[in-house]
Amino acid sequence: MTTKILINRRSIQLLRILVSGIFLVAGTNHLLNIEKTAQRIEQASFKGIAYFFGEPELLIVLSGIVMVTAGFLFLIGYRTKWAAIILMMVLIPITLTVQVGQITTLGPLFKNVAILGGLLFFTLNDTDNLLK
Repeated sequence: MTTKILINRRSIQLLRILVSGIFLVAGTNHLLNIEKTAQRIEQASFKGIAYFFGEPELLIVLSGIVMVTAGFLFLIGYRTKWAAIILMMVLIPITLTVQVGQITTLGPLFKNVAILGGLLFFTLNDTDNLLK
């Protein structure tokens, strides 16, 4: 038995647009403030996660490019599910590295958890077909 859930098309578009904004801003910030971002990683409790993947400066540039590119694709609704998956793959290690283990970043930690929820919505639901 399949349950049909009706969702307003505009609410899906609005959610996608609003969630994409954080990645466009964060990705641009990564690219324009590499040293400042590297310092945040160096001060993080779980900086070893970043070092596991490589040199922080290179990771900052790569993640910035990915966030801006996938964030833009997510914004315009192109391959939304794949853009959301890619953004989750960037969001999770950043969250684990920078926010987890620091009592002063509980607000940003739960902001990232909420963003992850928004991305999961687009990953688990076929919103591309809902909007056609």
